[in-house]
Amino acid sequence: MYGLYDKEGILRFVDSDKDACIAYAELFELGSTNYCLMDLANNTKKLKGNSNLDQSPGAYNN
Repeated sequence: MYGLYDKEGILRFVDSDKDACIAYAELFELGSTNYCLMDLANNTKKLKGNSNLDQSPGAYNN
């Protein structure tokens, strides 16, 4: 999967085809200096150790 981000870092388009992402950029007239194309499959990280994802309010409230 590829993700196309604009210069503000906002994800604009996701597709498994790199050429489709570039076509999207061309369609919306994003110059090559105004976007970043990232291979999302190679940028995933696995959580290691204690991965307590409890988001309940007040659990760690100051």
